[in-house]
Amino acid sequence: MGFVVLILLIIAIIIAVSCIKIVPQAFAYVVERLGAYQGTWSVGLHFKMPFIDKVAKKVNLKEQVVDFAPQPVITKDNVTMRIDTVVFFQITDPKLFAYGVENPIMAIENLTATTLRNIIGEMELDQTLTSREVINTKMRSSLDIATDPWGIKVNRVELKNIIPPAAIQDAMEKQMKAERERREAILRAEGEKKSTILVAEGQKESVILEAEAEKQSAILRAEAQKEKMIREAEGEAEAILKVQQATADGIRMIREAGADQSVLTIKSLEAFEKAADGKATKIIIPSEIQGIAGLASALREVVVEEKK
Repeated sequence: MGFVVLILLIIAIIIAVSCIKIVPQAFAYVVERLGAYQGTWSVGLHFKMPFIDKVAKKVNLKEQVVDFAPQPVITKDNVTMRIDTVVFFQITDPKLFAYGVENPIMAIENLTATTLRNIIGEMELDQTLTSREVINTKMRSSLDIATDPWGIKVNRVELKNIIPPAAIQDAMEKQMKAERERREAILRAEGEKKSTILVAEGQKESVILEAEAEKQSAILRAEAQKEKMIREAEGEAEAILKVQQATADGIRMIREAGADQSVLTIKSLEAFEKAADGKATKIIIPSEIQGIAGLASALREVVVEEKK
């Protein structure tokens, strides 16, 4: 009897432990009682009734990412391309997620494909290739509204790859190559233009510098010639001053020695004798010397008469 009680006690303990549930962070448990929805457990410790309660679904409340395979779509100008999408979603209502739709991920994938075909079908190829942000916004808005009854909130939708047909890819590559070559030619032409401008400016600066140097050289030569002439004139003036000073000193010394006017006149005659050495063609004689010359002529006549 005691053994049976022990077994029953062990079974009761096991059942009690199994009824204790701990819900981790970022999760929610959907609990059913006798097959009907009973409640949603959030984070923490919970107890369920044995045999009649069960955890129907464990729901992850974190943001999830689903990468869908490329889907074929047709543009407005009848170009078929393949586009794969990435959907970021989060479960906001565990009850609706558990009971709203069977296989929610597959439902989101199919809904994404149909929504993408509708949006791309209204756009041409060039617009499709350059309007990723517009497509992403439209898809997010449409999917978010469509998944509300399932307790899902679509946060973002991204176009991962847009794969056009091979012929269009070749045409696009040729266009890109032509564009690169055009830009290269433009850059090369601009470089040559700048180089030519720099060379011309360099030559201009060189000519200006040469002209400026020649100008400065001419100014310096003129100033040197001017300085030379000034120095020569100053030298000649100084020589004249020295000659005049010497003459004045000589006259002063003669006067101091007691010479009269006759001696001075004779000295003047000697000076004129030296001046009239045959090189001068015209001589101006002062009046004093002319008087002395007349006196000398008179004296000569008296001496001649006495000899007779």
